Amino acid sequence: MDKKVQEYVVEKTKELTAAHSCCREAREEAEKWLGALGTAGEKAETAAYIKELEEDITSIDGLIAFAESDAGKKVFGAENAAKMAAHAKEIKAKGAKYCDCPACTAALAILSKKDEMLR
Repeated sequence: MDKKVQEYVVEKTKELTAAHSCCREAREEAEKWLGALGTAGEKAETAAYIKELEEDITSIDGLIAFAESDAGKKVFGAENAAKMAAHAKEIKAKGAKYCDCPACTAALAILSKKDEMLR
């Protein structure tokens, strides 16, 4: 992996792991990837990290569905879930395809370098 790409992905990975919205699995995989940099396992761990991010990123439709569900209301509270759903619908109308929480934003930034990471 090119040094400049690696520096970018490391920065975005730190943003991901610091995000309150980052799930445990993504945080753990991010930490494994950081630990594998410069080792013989880097390439395999990079592939695993990318796979985890692709599985965890939330589509805008998925976010709307969850925020409007009973489970979403239970997790966020009815008022916050309604605000989240309204926000998601607003950004979808502007063309958003994915959730814009800090974790999804960082994951999208990392995934934008996917091809370069796998070289």
